[in-house]
Amino acid sequence: MSKKIFYILSLYAVITVLGSCTKLNEEILDETSSTGSTDKEIAEGIIAPVYAILPGLFQHTQYFALQQISTDEAILPYRGGTDWGDNGIYIALHKHETTSSDPNVKNVWNNITQGISRAVLALNTLPTNTDANAALFMAEARGMRAYYNLLCLDLFGIAFVKDDLNTNSTILRGSDAIEYIKSELLAIEPLVSDDTGPGRITKAAVWGLLARLHLQSAVYRDIYASSFTFTNDDMDKVIQYCDNIINSGKFALSPEFFEIFNDENHTNKELIFAVDQRADLNGHNRMAYFSLSGDQFPLPAYPSANGTDGPGITSDFYETWAQAYAPDDPAEKDGRFFKHNLDTTQTCVPASQFKIDRGILRGQQYGLIRTNGVFETCANGDMKVGKLFNNTRNRPDLPVNFTEFIDFSVAGSNYSNGYRVEKYEFSKGSVSGRNFGEHDIVILRLADIYLMRAEAKLRKGGSAAEALADVNTVRASRTARIVPPALTEMNLDLLFRERGFELYWEDVRRTDMIRFGKYEGTWTEKTNSDPKKRIFPIPQNAIDGASNLPGYLIQNEGY
Repeated sequence: MSKKIFYILSLYAVITVLGSCTKLNEEILDETSSTGSTDKEIAEGIIAPVYAILPGLFQHTQYFALQQISTDEAILPYRGGTDWGDNGIYIALHKHETTSSDPNVKNVWNNITQGISRAVLALNTLPTNTDANAALFMAEARGMRAYYNLLCLDLFGIAFVKDDLNTNSTILRGSDAIEYIKSELLAIEPLVSDDTGPGRITKAAVWGLLARLHLQSAVYRDIYASSFTFTNDDMDKVIQYCDNIINSGKFALSPEFFEIFNDENHTNKELIFAVDQRADLNGHNRMAYFSLSGDQFPLPAYPSANGTDGPGITSDFYETWAQAYAPDDPAEKDGRFFKHNLDTTQTCVPASQFKIDRGILRGQQYGLIRTNGVFETCANGDMKVGKLFNNTRNRPDLPVNFTEFIDFSVAGSNYSNGYRVEKYEFSKGSVSGRNFGEHDIVILRLADIYLMRAEAKLRKGGSAAEALADVNTVRASRTARIVPPALTEMNLDLLFRERGFELYWEDVRRTDMIRFGKYEGTWTEKTNSDPKKRIFPIPQNAIDGASNLPGYLIQNEGY
């Protein structure tokens, strides 16, 4: 799909959905007579905005915040007592005290419902288009409507059914929502392509989403249950769809773990479905800078491109790594934990060779020395490298020395508290480096498929050996540097731990914790055990916007 697809947006203007989602209406502005657009351009201009919601949804303070900061994996305190305060929304999110006025929840809701709206518009306008790809685009729009509804079901406990632009949506919950989303994905399975790349809905993406839906169906059927009933039928379907992907021969596990998250990852064979963020499509995610220190400057070409001292990993999550490999350091046993790129014994490094470390960053950090907004250089023109201090925070006495300890106390929320995560590569070539990440954001990748299949086998009440083989296949594939040792046993607790090791920082932790019965646990300063907090509140402005339809949009229990 060419760059042009993502910019031909003049065919319609978006109307906010239900304040965003009561009617899911958008007004069509037919400008073809004045622009002279071809049917091909019109078709591309109709499908492009359906996908164009994804970059905003997957920004660091939206879907990531809800899926990661609400869990035992990520925590974002007031840095230095002031930074990232945001009226306490990240503290509330971590402690499961989020309210219906939370702006991040509202933004996620608006993006999801707008995505549904754009898909409905595409399905109502593409049937008369004569371009050869119109039918394919219709199938993709239907698939994206199902995907946005899957997110809505997972986060808010509801799905919206709407086919006609001029009618209100029907709201579904529980089994009805599951069956609707399933039927939509099955309907397009024979219609979508299998070679249009990870940025679009393909057969493999459909199979992966169906696997996720079946794996999570026990949760969606009874979201507040004290325990979940995973049926053999659902688990058989998970295995079937995972088999389809694994046996297709189109995907491969990446020998170098961090290459999956590099700038150039669009062609990585492990990606199945992703948010297309290539530079020519104006990628703008900020995942790479979110966790780094404000005094880490990863790009010699950009003296203003630094981190923002955002979330660190909790000590609870770090300890899962430490305990798994004790008495050894996890960095020496598992290449997924850390990749050492920067030689700290060198004080002068050519700009072309300077790279920061990746993975989970601990201890004293080294990097480019910046004085008065300019990087210092050595006599030979190389970049000067040394120990970093919190100069940008007006604390030149405070080393950038990441510690395991992090919480919401004064002592635990300074600028260096918490180990940091640099999983996605800091963009090398975009217009700012800092705010315009070019890497695709992973939605589905092959390792997750193996792990879902392993889980389904375990939940059927047996097949531990086959599940172990799937997990060890993933571990053994990371051959570029440090291959994690093979595991010798497998159970659900070990599989949950393994999903954390493989998929950390990838927007799946909350969903995993709920499915594994761990979301009501205790970590850092989170003690709330209310199962009503498994899903988020429907934004109050959305409920207010639907007030002309009594009983139409009901707030979730517990809010």
